[in-house]
Formats: sequence, structure tokens, C-alpha cells
Amino acid sequence: MSDLQIPEPIATFIDTVNAHDDAGFLDAFTTDGTVDDWGREFTGREAIKGWSDKEFIGATGVLTPEEVSVDGDEVTVIGDWRSTHANGRSSFAFAVDGNKLSRMTIREG
Repeated sequence: MSDLQIPEPIATFIDTVNAHDDAGFLDAFTTDGTVDDWGREFTGREAIKGWSDKEFIGATGVLTPEEVSVDGDEVTVIGDWRSTHANGRSSFAFAVDGNKLSRMTIREG
């Protein structure tokens, strides 16, 4: 990774994703955490797992961060996403609650 300063827990989360660690990925979210994938929302562990198994961890995705910005409890990482499901520059906006993620919003980078 480059010299980007990615705050915790996001830095560890990206490492977990890139290692295709399904359990670690799910454990990174609060119990009522939400993934917003281009407007499709998945809330709670089971819903997030169902989405991830097909489109995220299960698609052996790798995120190469290129930019990071922090605004209070919101961290946005823009980078190159490569997977068997989708590819391209993407924006991942994270809402942090303590040491967990309460929301991950994915949009075009």
C-alpha cells in the first residue's frame, strides 16, 4: 500500500477484505450495520453475508486504495476495485461507530 494514512478500523477492514476473510468482514460491522451498494441496501449480518458471498468477498475482491478523506466519523476511501463481479474505480464511504462499521456506502469513484 502507498503512504495513505487510512484510519482504523478502516485500514484493518481493507486488509480483511483483500484477504477474502468472510468472518472478519462480517465481524467488522455493528449488529445492525448496513451496506449500501449503489442504492441497494443490505442491513444486518445475514443480509450483508448474502450480498457479500456473491458480490464482495465471494467475488474475491481486492481494493487498492488511492485516496482517503476523513470527515468526523465518516471515512471515504477511493480506489481501484477488482473482483469477479465488478471492476473499476470505486468510492467506499464508511460510517464508524466505535471500532465497528455502521455503514459502508459504495459508489463510482
